[in-house]
Amino acid sequence: MNTVRMMAIALIIAGTLGLAYGGFSYTKDTTVVKLGSVELTAKEKETVNIPMWAGIAAIFAGGLLLVMGNKR
Repeated sequence: MNTVRMMAIALIIAGTLGLAYGGFSYTKDTTVVKLGSVELTAKEKETVNIPMWAGIAAIFAGGLLLVMGNKR
């Protein structure tokens, strides 16, 4: 399988997942207070939203790459 086809499939999968889930979240450790060797940290949950147009554009670009890559 060539590189263009693999990239096209990856774009289609990423676009589909973006449309299905709408975003993802992760936990970030931040330092709240640091006094000498004592350090207090807090865990913050961050959420990243993926716009619908980005998912559709990724699927479209992946499909276009898949079709154009086969013509060579």
